[in-house]
Parts: sequence; C-alpha cells; structure tokens
Amino acid sequence: MSTESQDADDLEERVANFLRRNFPQIQMHGGSAAIQDIDRESGEVTIALGGACSGCGISPMTIQAIKSRMVKEIPEIEQVNAHTGMDGGGGMGGGMSPSFPGETVDDGDDEGPQAPF
Repeated sequence: MSTESQDADDLEERVANFLRRNFPQIQMHGGSAAIQDIDRESGEVTIALGGACSGCGISPMTIQAIKSRMVKEIPEIEQVNAHTGMDGGGGMGGGMSPSFPGETVDDGDDEGPQAPF
C-alpha cells in the first residue's frame, strides 16, 4: 500500500511540475493552477485555474493547451478536467469582457468591436 501511495504522490508531483514548467505565464500574470483531484485508476486529473485566470479572455486557450499537452507528456493521465471560476453555473457571471483599442460600447450594435485602423 505504501508503494501505491508513493506512486500517487509521484504522479501529483509530476502534474505539478508539468504545470510549472509548461505554463509559467499563469503565475506570471497573477493566476494560479491547483490540482483538485487525481484519480489514478481512471487516469483523470482535475485542475482549477484561479486568481487572474477567472476573468482572463485567454483562459479557455490555456485550458485547451493544458488538456492536450498533459495527456501526451504524462502517460498515466488519460483525461484532464480544467476550469476557472467563470465555469461555475449561471453563464458569464463575473470577470470582465475583453476590450479592444478603438472599441465603442453600443448595446444595440451586434457587429463586435471596430478595428483600430
């Protein structure tokens, strides 16, 4: 049983090292990545992105990168579940919408932001 516990600790350490090594920008931009759960039997890991990630417009791309790269680099991982605080029920509640240079806010206009050139 201690070998199984040691293997689980080793897997958690490898997942944490993967996040630090491959995604330092998370912490550099005021975000955080925490391992919520690792199910060694199913090969499933759950990651929560917090801090600045909760309102960041590129967090969905970061999540996709984590999901695709982790299963390739850590053979025991079969599936990655990752989320931010914005995923928790109720649609878009919380966080800020991205803004673009030259953008004007017009609630009746559905064309998106205007290009700055």
